[in-house]
Amino acid sequence: MKQLCPVRFFALSVLAAAGFPALAGEPAIVVDPADESLAWGPCPDFMPVGCEIAVVHGDPAERNVDILFRVPGDSVIPPHRHTSAERMILLAGTLDVSYEGQQTVTIDAGTYAYGPAGRLHDAYCRTGDACVLFIAFEEPLDAYPDDETGPGQ
Repeated sequence: MKQLCPVRFFALSVLAAAGFPALAGEPAIVVDPADESLAWGPCPDFMPVGCEIAVVHGDPAERNVDILFRVPGDSVIPPHRHTSAERMILLAGTLDVSYEGQQTVTIDAGTYAYGPAGRLHDAYCRTGDACVLFIAFEEPLDAYPDDETGPGQ
């Protein structure tokens, strides 16, 4: 019989003692962005008419929340920032995105994008299909327009 090396055995013992609370009690989920039972709610007032957000995992007031963000085609998303970094995948539409100090980039469905915490950015959802973004926030969900500052800004 093969024996575990002492370091591996120690690491496995520590992990087992920790109990993996998130793994033990939290179910895996699958979300279809087209599911009509998703609870879509309004975006902050400074966002364009028709903008909606659906929380797909987590609590928006806590760390590590995942959302779907949807805006109609031909929508301007005004300059804003977030306390958290954003990890995004565009699920539908075509989006022109500008981050302060960088050139505008065009992203199409299936494209991954990363936005640093606190970095001012804006976007334009091109005419046609609505833009739907999956966004993973590390910190609680927030958005501040260019004329406001959030925590730590």
